[in-house]
Amino acid sequence: MTTHTISTQPYSDQKPGTSGLRKRVSVFQQSHYLENFVQSIFDTIAAPKGATLALGGDGRYYNRQAIQIILKMAAANGFGRVLVGQGGILSTPAASCVIRKYQTFGGIILSASHNPGGPDGDFGIKYNTGNGGPAPEKITDAIFANSKQISSYKIKEAPDLPLDVLGTFELGGMQVEVIDSVADYAELMASIFDFPAIRLLLNSGFRMKFDAMHAVTGPYAREILVNRLNAPEDSLMNAVPLEDFGQGHPDPNLTYAHELVEILYGDNAPDFGAASDGDGDRNMILGEHFFVTPSDSLAILAANASLVPGYAKGIAGIARSMPTSAAADRVAEELGIPCYETPTGWKFFGNLMDAGKVTLCGEESFGTGSDHVREKDGLWAVLFWLNILAIKRQSVETLLKRHWARFGRNVYSRHDYEGLPTEAANGIMQHLRASFANLPGKAFGSYTVKSCDDFSYTDPIDGSVSTAQGIRILFADGSRIVFRLSGTGTEGATLRIYLEAFEPDIAKHDLDAQVALAEMIRIALQLSELKERTGRDQPTVIT
Repeated sequence: MTTHTISTQPYSDQKPGTSGLRKRVSVFQQSHYLENFVQSIFDTIAAPKGATLALGGDGRYYNRQAIQIILKMAAANGFGRVLVGQGGILSTPAASCVIRKYQTFGGIILSASHNPGGPDGDFGIKYNTGNGGPAPEKITDAIFANSKQISSYKIKEAPDLPLDVLGTFELGGMQVEVIDSVADYAELMASIFDFPAIRLLLNSGFRMKFDAMHAVTGPYAREILVNRLNAPEDSLMNAVPLEDFGQGHPDPNLTYAHELVEILYGDNAPDFGAASDGDGDRNMILGEHFFVTPSDSLAILAANASLVPGYAKGIAGIARSMPTSAAADRVAEELGIPCYETPTGWKFFGNLMDAGKVTLCGEESFGTGSDHVREKDGLWAVLFWLNILAIKRQSVETLLKRHWARFGRNVYSRHDYEGLPTEAANGIMQHLRASFANLPGKAFGSYTVKSCDDFSYTDPIDGSVSTAQGIRILFADGSRIVFRLSGTGTEGATLRIYLEAFEPDIAKHDLDAQVALAEMIRIALQLSELKERTGRDQPTVIT
């Protein structure tokens, strides 16, 4: 098979964001666009000849075509073997599992996570290193630098391979092994959780509903929940992956998973509900007429980790992203273990886990995980909750309210303003930074500003420094407001406002978060001048 060296010109917009390069499908379909970025990855990582690569994606539109291109480029660039998920599918946590189990030289994951799919939707690509986690900034920065000076890429001239057939195929001297997308991951879950206890729970009249949102976790949920744990088939909904996610928005929150929310808040509601996102790394947890914030979910898992066989010997520490509430910090303090505050982005947890500093980690953006892989993991979180419920035999609401009674409640909410004009969103952040000198000591209703900053982080393992990670307004009573521009969108800008207040009074724990945080919401809008600068008077999503 002939290897071609194709001349090309750089694109200026291939800088990876929080988790890889995400653009509209039409952008990736431009001549040489995908090929340029893939070659930039290969040039940066400099894999030894004959190395093994993992490859798969979330099944969204353009996934199959991209995989065929990457396979031919991998062969041309000297890889000896590629493990690719059947049908081109691997959930992001399953890809991390495969990388780690088979000790590959990293992997390429094709996903735009929770972003919409289809011909008019989004597509994404990222490189994960040999530890199974997202490439750190020093690597993504180097990939971007290479993309700006690329002049050619290498690709084999070869027919497409049958991705739906398990087995090993040859492509220009490289072995392509189409593997079962689910098997390795399901075995890992069985080694962590008490499957007999969960099976007993699911056969005791306990009812659950898992919404795969027509995304990648459908086959994983069916194999684990139905085939291995004997949950009824109707415990699953939207479990068939579709290239356009059924024209839905595969983001597991109260707005986009509204079908599941209506079931859990309706008549004769199940005991437990959960949803996962496009690539399977996020999760939303619901009880009967009850929503669990991701921040509280992390705290619950940490406080009850000893009930799970995989963590029965104790956890080394906890890590959370800066915008995530301090609920987990209180658990860590009682357990006598460290709690690390990092920037948003799972790659910041990797060094801590590799060094044995933390076991559990989480982000408020519906991501939770542990050191079993190096990605957040939606279905793992669902199984963790089921394991706890199987032992505790309490409702989700009771479990959480007893947790609040013990640790206090960190009342928390996130307001997302999506699709803002980029200039206006940047203007808000600049305005807030310019206010730093005048805010400390200033009173806003019942709140007084103690300090404010633009969060920076020095990695305790490798000493790398990350700056401008989110603006924090910290109040004297421990409450806070955080403003951050998200790096996961492809159109305009998404401004996220995080609001948090600690409430130790059990009598006030039943208050709706939006009611309890009403004054703080007004302060956030006043400080940011958001309505005046954008014309928006309501957030797109509230969680």
